[in-house]
Amino acid sequence: MSYMALYRKFRPDTFEDVKGQDHIVTTLKNQIKAKRIGHAYLFCGTRGTGKTTVAKILAKTVNCEHPIDGNPCNECAMCKAIQSQSSMNVIEIDAASNNGVDNIREIVEEVKYSPTEGNYKVYIIDEVHMLSAGAFNALLKTLEEPPSYVIFILATTEVHKIPITILSRCQRYDFRRVTIDEITKRLRVITEKEGIEAEEKALRYVARAADGSFRDALSLLDQCIAFYFGQSLTYDNVLDALGTVDIEVFARLLRYIRKGSVTDCVAILEELIIQGRELTQFTIDFTWYLRNLLLAKTSEDMEEILEMSSDQLQLLKQEAQSCDTELLIRFIRIFSELSNQVKYATQKRVMIEVALVKLCKPAMETDYASLIHRIQVLENRLEEGVFVTSKDEIEGAVPVVEKAKKASVPVELPKAVSADLQEVARNWNSILRSLPPLVRTVLISARVVPGEGNTIILVFEKEVDEGVINQESHLEEIKTAIADTIGKEVLVQTKVIKDGEALEAYPDLTKIMKKVPIEYVD
Repeated sequence: MSYMALYRKFRPDTFEDVKGQDHIVTTLKNQIKAKRIGHAYLFCGTRGTGKTTVAKILAKTVNCEHPIDGNPCNECAMCKAIQSQSSMNVIEIDAASNNGVDNIREIVEEVKYSPTEGNYKVYIIDEVHMLSAGAFNALLKTLEEPPSYVIFILATTEVHKIPITILSRCQRYDFRRVTIDEITKRLRVITEKEGIEAEEKALRYVARAADGSFRDALSLLDQCIAFYFGQSLTYDNVLDALGTVDIEVFARLLRYIRKGSVTDCVAILEELIIQGRELTQFTIDFTWYLRNLLLAKTSEDMEEILEMSSDQLQLLKQEAQSCDTELLIRFIRIFSELSNQVKYATQKRVMIEVALVKLCKPAMETDYASLIHRIQVLENRLEEGVFVTSKDEIEGAVPVVEKAKKASVPVELPKAVSADLQEVARNWNSILRSLPPLVRTVLISARVVPGEGNTIILVFEKEVDEGVINQESHLEEIKTAIADTIGKEVLVQTKVIKDGEALEAYPDLTKIMKKVPIEYVD
């Protein structure tokens, strides 16, 4: 007899064997026991979560001669015929290849004839979202009022593509992704039945790689068993069989990225390629590693969400302490974009190398997160007593005033005059863009009013949060942003309009600038 894949061999025979979908199993069993069986069901959910399996069990149960507590007996002639796929009562249709109007018209003609044996004719239409618009229209009337002996079970992974007219005629059941714990338990039962020794860590990795899909988990397990046939299934064996990378390699790679060592990062990538690791999976796994670091750093109670052993969690937290949140978010963004692109790329290695260079050399990018990274690199050098050369200044591209502030070196700037205040008003939008998001949000509603000497007054209506705008550090940030823009020292004051005080009494300099041309006095 030819070999049968594990996901086929261990396909559940009863509702009791279906794991991770208790909300659906309970509902269907109660309907069967109460004889309140619907005429049309829609099973939605990601791949490998049990949609077709539950559909077949439901088809067996409604035709079973001796159902037991809402489950098929699997002993009667009808159950055995359906199990062996020889029954004329259960018709499975693949809508991906039978999606035309003529295919549906054949079904409409067939439902007119009652079953010769059993109680119901059950039509299971898989990937129903692939039907054409005409095919859906041809199915509408029959789906709404089929004969009493017909049940339609529609299954799909993309429910948003199904017309609302079809959705409204079906009982909808959403299949959830199965948890890592549920998949691991099932894999443990299967390996014991197959007489295969397997480490718990190895099974958990297979369960995590399956991404909530029982079928994918069993296919991956099948692959690992075949690769190391007759041997114990260890964690390292699973990594080799699936072409994936150990978490320790990710930790080492991240340290080199933070040090800015492109050579070491490319050397690790070269090592992985020589070992035959799958580069698409590598980008996905490294993104998840960065995500786990971010969660471990931002919260103390992440044991259930991260789903890893206490030892690994402890190591992850230690690694997270030395990482900055802003940098992790930047790294995740770059590798998330990469994982979407590299899947269909012909030069995967080149794309990954470019991403690693971006991570190591933030000067290549000009977005906010990259600028933060560059500033932190300079800060670290200054704290270590490393002299900042002109080349570093060019690569870092940090404003002169900001660098001097980080280095604790006072800078004497000339005081602004009236014409300079007009320059502030003219460049107000660019000044706002250089400020942190919180300060920028508050300043959007501000009027820029000239004060005495080199002072500008920021006038706000009463709704503004005074605690934020009057904070000394925020006022310093505004002064620094203005100084970086015009190269002059400007004092900043704030004024909040009180009840009964007219806002028009404070002319907005940015509005005036649109009407009056600026004159510069030598």
